[in-house]
Amino acid sequence: MTALRPERESGAAAYGNAGDQGTSYGEQPYGAPGAFEDWQGEDWQGGQGTYGQGVREGYGAGETQAYGVEETQAYAAQEPYAPSYQASVDDASYRTPVDASAYDTPVDGPSIPPGGEAFLPPVDEETVALRIPDPPPAAGGASISASGAFSAPSATGPAPGGRAARRKAAKRRHGRHGGAREPREAASSAEAEDERPLSRVEARRRARANKPSAGVMASRAIGEVFITTGVLMLLFVTYQLWWTNVRAHAQAGKAASNLQQDWASGKRAPGTFEPGQGFALLYIPKLDVVVPIAEGISNKKVLDKGMVGHYAEGALKTAMPSAKTGNFGLAGHRNTHGEPFRYINKLQPGDPIVVETQDTYYVYKMASILPVTAPSNVSVLDPVPKAGGFTAPGRYITLTTCTPEFTSKYRMIVWGKMVEERPRSKGKPDALVS
Repeated sequence: MTALRPERESGAAAYGNAGDQGTSYGEQPYGAPGAFEDWQGEDWQGGQGTYGQGVREGYGAGETQAYGVEETQAYAAQEPYAPSYQASVDDASYRTPVDASAYDTPVDGPSIPPGGEAFLPPVDEETVALRIPDPPPAAGGASISASGAFSAPSATGPAPGGRAARRKAAKRRHGRHGGAREPREAASSAEAEDERPLSRVEARRRARANKPSAGVMASRAIGEVFITTGVLMLLFVTYQLWWTNVRAHAQAGKAASNLQQDWASGKRAPGTFEPGQGFALLYIPKLDVVVPIAEGISNKKVLDKGMVGHYAEGALKTAMPSAKTGNFGLAGHRNTHGEPFRYINKLQPGDPIVVETQDTYYVYKMASILPVTAPSNVSVLDPVPKAGGFTAPGRYITLTTCTPEFTSKYRMIVWGKMVEERPRSKGKPDALVS
């Protein structure tokens, strides 16, 4: 019904029926007996065969009694509403019966097949309140609106059933929180495409695409070289600074123990010694150093084994401690391989330096130090080392080592002068006792 209702007016002027002037519908607006039957059979075109019978069967006696027969007849018989209502009911859409099976059987278009009864919407399990039902789906998921418009099927159309069923279907499509399903569908299609067998050409193309380029291979190779070099350098530093000291201390300790055992057993040593042969012990009490003295300054045979070496070869040959005059020259590592001379720069004038042989203790007093000199300055080993401040012949000792630490670019020189010669039979000198 599309016509608008007229505005309410008072009395018979508005509706054409006599009544109370203060009431819009009169005192007895529905009182005309037989109005409902007349309206059903005469005013409604095709009423007894279609709508009138439907009213009687649809509402039943209870609904008719609820509204009241007389009131219904009177309301339908009023003339102001007859033209608009008549025009509405004359529409073919109200006179054409509807077949309920049309909503169960898919159709090819938006039209509703004739015949049958009106469609009853499914029961909503979630609510019992009145609401506009959703149109039933047509063929292929298409739907027909109340105005007769046809809508195409949708991939995400509403699920059949009540609101709870549609909500569950939406959760299955979009996830628990309504997330989009396109990424999942794309991933599923990508997985399906990956799972399908590849042709030989596609396999070769994919292999070439997955193969790293020359630049990537070069960068990987350079990175591996750097890593390997770093690991090797770390291992080398660990070997030099830690393991060489451990091994040299063990070797020097064993050499000192063997030498003392030979002395205790009375085994006499010859006056001359072979390169690498130990013959004395050096004590530096201030530095807590006790180290064997061996013949020669070879790294492999003497110095790298944690011992100090005696300059006894060629132009660098120096005197023995037992000589009445001369310079007893010794060399030792300052870093690594036992590092016996690492802290000789801390010696002060007057600090004792003791040499023990099979028969005698020789005690020297530190006299002077030369912090830096060239490795070629061999004059420091002269019988009278003038660089040490000595001017006359005497019995001297010279300690040489590398400087700065962890390098061998320069040499550090420490000199001492003998102040006591004590037989071992008389016991240790005061420098070792105190």
